[in-house]
Amino acid sequence: MRRLRRLAHLVLFCPFSKGLQALATKGLGTMATVTHIQEFTPHLLQTPRLPPPRPHLPAQCDQYRKGIISGSICQDLCNLRQVEWRTCLSSVPGQQVYSGLWQGKEVTIKCGIEESLDSKAGADTAPRRELVLFDKPTRGTSIKEFQEMTLSFLKANLGDLPSLPALVGQVLLMADFNKDHRVSLAEAKSVWALLQRNEFLLLLSLQEKEHASRLLGYCGDLYITEGVPHSSWPGAALPPLLRPLLPPALHRALQQWLGPAWPWRAKIAIGLLEFVEELFHGAYGTFYMCETTLANVGYTAKYDFRMADLQQVAPEAAVRRFLRGRHCEHSADCTYGRDCRAPCDTLLRQCKGDLVQPNLAKVCELLRDYLLPGAPAGLRTELGKQLRTCTTLSGLASQVEAHHSLVLSHLKTLLWKQISNTKYA
Repeated sequence: MRRLRRLAHLVLFCPFSKGLQALATKGLGTMATVTHIQEFTPHLLQTPRLPPPRPHLPAQCDQYRKGIISGSICQDLCNLRQVEWRTCLSSVPGQQVYSGLWQGKEVTIKCGIEESLDSKAGADTAPRRELVLFDKPTRGTSIKEFQEMTLSFLKANLGDLPSLPALVGQVLLMADFNKDHRVSLAEAKSVWALLQRNEFLLLLSLQEKEHASRLLGYCGDLYITEGVPHSSWPGAALPPLLRPLLPPALHRALQQWLGPAWPWRAKIAIGLLEFVEELFHGAYGTFYMCETTLANVGYTAKYDFRMADLQQVAPEAAVRRFLRGRHCEHSADCTYGRDCRAPCDTLLRQCKGDLVQPNLAKVCELLRDYLLPGAPAGLRTELGKQLRTCTTLSGLASQVEAHHSLVLSHLKTLLWKQISNTKYA
């Protein structure tokens, strides 16, 4: 068994031999060129011995020099060139995501992000944003008018919540990055463009929560967050283009062989359950996880949970707006993103408002494969029972309030008892 594990590790994660490396680099490089045209040259497939070429400056720098946009990292990015671009982290067209280094810290750089919730579910499954032209607000817009347009935008996307004026205040503080107590047109255009990005809106809404990556800076619609956390999905160690080729059975086997020890997985799972709580009736409304996979379950060096990708988390208001009055023949027509699905009323031929599965039920399905393998013998039966109960929860509003909270609390308590008063706590 030890030899088999070693062989799997070598085949999947160790560098190729020179001949294989050259072949893989040539083949994958061609595929990447066809499927992922970007502003920069990804360095993922280069031979380690060769220093990576310096990337071209992003398009945002040209707009910055023309005075169209501004931001807290524009100077470092465009003039001082202190942002180091490293590996391309995405194989999805329109999703320019890179690892990098800034001010001595590992960071993630995101730019030119298109909405991806509908990328696998048809052209009309979820709304797509228009290309950013930095055309709003227009010259002559007063700060009061900008506040009002920001508040209207947040109401449309998050719902009419009493906490939104405070969020507008955060937006204005972010826009005034140089602390000169005024918001220039370039600063206003930049934060307005950022607000159009689903993930940025989520980052802003969840900045006070510990389970979302911290926003570090921006330039126009390019922004930098804390570095990519470790992934709970072993396939994340593969190049992005090869990940879809890994069969599900091998996913599970690799998770057991190469993933964290079970007590660490329990700690990560507790953090994931806490994140579900944060998404439910938080200060800025309720949010839905619309692609619930291990690829989005990340963790820090201390095994604290971090949501690896907020692109797939959507505000309740946006999901309901999409479903409202939508024509359907069956429930598959009522799907927002990958797995936010509502029932179809076959008499009215319209989507209903409540989702079939709430966040907690989908997370519990994920945790069955993540926690049950390798679980302590005395815990496995009770843990399996609670996870099964959890996966049967429905998204009906009448159930969500008390029942979900009770199930979630029981799960967290059960896991915490196993690792409290140990080095894993």
